[in-house]
Amino acid sequence: MIDDNGEIEEEVRVKNANLDEIAQKYAGGEAALEATSNYFTIYDTLDEYLDVTLANPLKANWLANQKQKNDRVDAKKLARFLRMDEVPESYVPPEELRKYRALARGRKKLTNKKNDFQNEVHALLDQQGITHTGSLWSDEGREFLAELTLEEPWQFLLDQWLEAIDEFDMKITRSQRKIETIAKELEEMDILTSVPGIAAYSGLMIYGEIGEIDRFDRANELVSYAGLDPVVRESGDSRTEGSISKQCNKYLRWILGQAAKTAVHNCKDPYLSEFYWRLRDGKNKPAKVALVATARKLLVSLYHMLTNEEVYDPPEVSA
Repeated sequence: MIDDNGEIEEEVRVKNANLDEIAQKYAGGEAALEATSNYFTIYDTLDEYLDVTLANPLKANWLANQKQKNDRVDAKKLARFLRMDEVPESYVPPEELRKYRALARGRKKLTNKKNDFQNEVHALLDQQGITHTGSLWSDEGREFLAELTLEEPWQFLLDQWLEAIDEFDMKITRSQRKIETIAKELEEMDILTSVPGIAAYSGLMIYGEIGEIDRFDRANELVSYAGLDPVVRESGDSRTEGSISKQCNKYLRWILGQAAKTAVHNCKDPYLSEFYWRLRDGKNKPAKVALVATARKLLVSLYHMLTNEEVYDPPEVSA
């Protein structure tokens, strides 16, 4: 805690303190905290009495570029930079949006865990010199796995991995049902799911990760937030564009890539497909580059759809 002159008034270790009492004592003042995995509870408690800024460590060099983290030093820096109004701010979603984020991210984590065990099965078969044409996770593939008889402990391990995969399948199914129930209650989902390639899960993740659309003044700001804009380096009269930015909302970038891939390869949406294949065939761009560009185009469309509260209605593609 520092006063108007920048002098330290008090130092409190939050872990041992009553946050409500601290917030009430300094009610009407300002507070800053670093964006960490457990910031919501602290933010909400302080926000009852203080004007709270959530610092973005990726944009605060004095927080990110430290060889050794020191909470006491960081606290002083946060206070002093807040006093100078130089704390780069992170977005704090409302409570409802936090729930949507948690649910969609939770389903993704379940899928990631399932994929880990699927990879274990592939590795085990590879170690045993066993091959199978086609997907192991189709009905035919699962029959092939069920008929295998391996020496111990490989058979035991295979059975363990397959049981885990089946358990995660059940958890993912329950999570998906919950998501679909919630999606039916949200007006924004009607807009998002009007796009070929976006369903309940992808739509809820996109909505939760974007948050309130009016916090972005332009589509380019949202594109930057998703990390789908190229890194630009300028020096004198030269200007070069590199790979896409890594400082972004990784969940939003990932789900947009999945949605763009589905729209092009599964749904064959004319608008996005024409754009993708023009880059692939017409300009000889690699598939990954074309997909990122398509995801960016999709996001720009989503920005205008959510801003204007309109469903997907792209321009017609000439034959």
